[in-house]
Amino acid sequence: MAFFEIKGLKKRFGNNEVLKGIDLTLEKGEVLSIIGSSGGGKTTLLRSMNFLETPDEGEILIDGHRVFGMNAEGQPEIDKAAQRMMGLVFQQFNLFPQYSVLGNLTLAPKLHAKEREDFKQNKKQIYAEIDAQAEDILRVTGLSEKKDSYPYQLSGGQQQRVAIARALMLSPKILCFDEPTSALDPELTGEVLKVIRELKSADRTMVIVTHEIGFARGVSDKVIFMADGVIEECGTPEEVLDHPSSPKTVAFLKNAKD
Repeated sequence: MAFFEIKGLKKRFGNNEVLKGIDLTLEKGEVLSIIGSSGGGKTTLLRSMNFLETPDEGEILIDGHRVFGMNAEGQPEIDKAAQRMMGLVFQQFNLFPQYSVLGNLTLAPKLHAKEREDFKQNKKQIYAEIDAQAEDILRVTGLSEKKDSYPYQLSGGQQQRVAIARALMLSPKILCFDEPTSALDPELTGEVLKVIRELKSADRTMVIVTHEIGFARGVSDKVIFMADGVIEECGTPEEVLDHPSSPKTVAFLKNAKD
């Protein structure tokens, strides 16, 4: 059984079927890049994986656990607890301007900590552990010296790295990126891509929607090309990017940024 499975996933907006039955599997530690033209369904698929959109049909499983499917009445059903298994880094950072970098990282974990049975007895220790975890992640993402800064004091690349660090705080089983460099100037793109490359490990599964073909080639174990709401082509970077078999993939790559 694959670590992450999507079966027959469909999503409609009115009469427009944006996802037309997506089937996908990933093993633990694999990195998947999703490429394709605007309107092909890439972002809708990513948002459906993270339950920001509710699919109309299909099933999603993580580590053998069904996190999305249809109930006995044929209605979509999401396992709310499983939402924490997914982490998403948005295009536009979505940082809280009123909080410091450290505050952005620790806000959600400290809110979740209040649900713990031992919270009242161990609040100080729990918060100290969360702060320590945040400082460790800031070191990994090269932001230790910025922990007391506010978003407006950071470059776009630094803000995106904070967004990545914040997503890591909840230790998601699968970390997703929606065009992580699209809001950045070209000179800042490299620093963000470097951080993502460094995050690749045997225990961290990642899904990346990207227009950076060279990056997809270098970091991915698997690449899918989406067009018209379906997976047109799926394979290794060499298969999809260097030796595509679909005419649609060939046409897209001719005009894509490498």
